[in-house]
Amino acid sequence: MSDLAVLLRAAPPTAGRTRVLAVDGRSGSGKSTLAARVAAELGAPVVSLEDLYGGWDGLEEGVDRLVAHVLVPLAAGRRALVPQYDWHRNAWTPPVVLDPPEYLVVEGVGAGAERAARYAGVLAWIEVADEVRKARAMERDGETYVPYWDAWAAQEDAMLARERTPERADVVVRP
Repeated sequence: MSDLAVLLRAAPPTAGRTRVLAVDGRSGSGKSTLAARVAAELGAPVVSLEDLYGGWDGLEEGVDRLVAHVLVPLAAGRRALVPQYDWHRNAWTPPVVLDPPEYLVVEGVGAGAERAARYAGVLAWIEVADEVRKARAMERDGETYVPYWDAWAAQEDAMLARERTPERADVVVRP
């Protein structure tokens, strides 16, 4: 079992009955891959912030949606209605119903923002060199991401300067 799965199992519930792992890092750092691996170990659902951003200018709003539509309802013991943004159609689709699970993995840029991290039992930050991240992101998303890389990075810079997520992380992963 991975260290993150062990840590989450030992953490107290932080969103109602749910133990939440927040996996944060800059674009292309490997958040989705790590989150999927840990979620598989725990039998946990994954909420990806990519589904909540609502477009290339939506980093802050995505974190707000995570808190309002997922974490607050779970903390109250209610089911969550997870927003779903279709990046190909540039439109919202019906939300996914999430009944309160024992474990939840939240991944994406901003998963460790303070307003979301207060619901996390474990906060993991993934640290990867900028050139590696960019190469991964371009390989993953192709030409679609090229015109947005700098604008997205500026949103990340602003959030990280304010939130100081790597400094607050329980675990820093350097793959």
